[in-house]
Amino acid sequence: MKTIIAALLVIALSASAQNPNLGTAGAKFLQVPMSARAVGMGGAYIATADDASAVFWNPAGTAKVTGGQALFSFVDLYSQFDMNAVAVSQSLPDVGTLTASFVSLSMDKTEITTEEQPNGTGRFYDAQDVAIGLSFARKLTTEFGVGLTVKYIHQRIWNETANGVAFDVGTQYWIDFHNLTIAMSMTNFGSDMQFDGEDLNLTVLRDPDFPISRLAPGRLETTADPLPLHFQVGVAMDLYSSDFVLVRGEIDATHPSDNHERVNAGMEVSFVERFYVRGGYRYNYDDEDFTFGGGLTFPFGDNILRLDYAYANFTLLPDLHRYSISIGF
Repeated sequence: MKTIIAALLVIALSASAQNPNLGTAGAKFLQVPMSARAVGMGGAYIATADDASAVFWNPAGTAKVTGGQALFSFVDLYSQFDMNAVAVSQSLPDVGTLTASFVSLSMDKTEITTEEQPNGTGRFYDAQDVAIGLSFARKLTTEFGVGLTVKYIHQRIWNETANGVAFDVGTQYWIDFHNLTIAMSMTNFGSDMQFDGEDLNLTVLRDPDFPISRLAPGRLETTADPLPLHFQVGVAMDLYSSDFVLVRGEIDATHPSDNHERVNAGMEVSFVERFYVRGGYRYNYDDEDFTFGGGLTFPFGDNILRLDYAYANFTLLPDLHRYSISIGF
């Protein structure tokens, strides 16, 4: 515990330092937060995570899933991109928890324009990013759980594509003191991504000084970009507990490979385990700061249905609204 707290302090004190790799990672869609519950707590979630949404933050949290659970989360990014996520978890007695996940970022088709045809060419392009993952989590002891995710990543911009494989790993350590949890997660550890496709082919004049010279085939080569590796440690505990109200707080320190260090703080207030109010603050982000959210759970046949909403405040960009639906079965 002392090691984790020391790491939190070191990262917090160095949060103002500039990262020399600022903005160098590819596949940035992997860094867009999913799950309205997690976002409502400001992204301070890796120690609190205990449902199917944990697969996007700390796969060790899915070890707490009992039975089966499905999560659907979506966000409209600035009215230009749609981002959706699905996670389905199933616990296997005496084995662990398996989770399949899917994340997609897509845009509508846009007409291509050129200098000669500024009003449109009649041809259209689009783009889509996809990540498909399979996770396994298990409680190694009554106090310690671990999780691992393997995911396939595919990016496409018109006819150009890039593919890669990445791993997420996480742990949670539970202490019988106000439900204290210490957690660690490392996400997006894997191969570089490099675009390739038919639109990189071109033809050029062998000698530009002679327009009638023979055309020669050529090809453009893109740069390989590393994945946005992300390390996060967090501590969460119950701040107040009664028969009707539970207040849980968490603070996380994050270290992305392509940006400066950051700190997330969040709180969730539960009323009779049916109504939830959440709030959070994201420190040292370029544009984000406060987040708010809420949720409802109620019986749905023989199952439990939960609806979550989160609002993220931005200084320059438009604010974002996230929605999640989860059902236990």
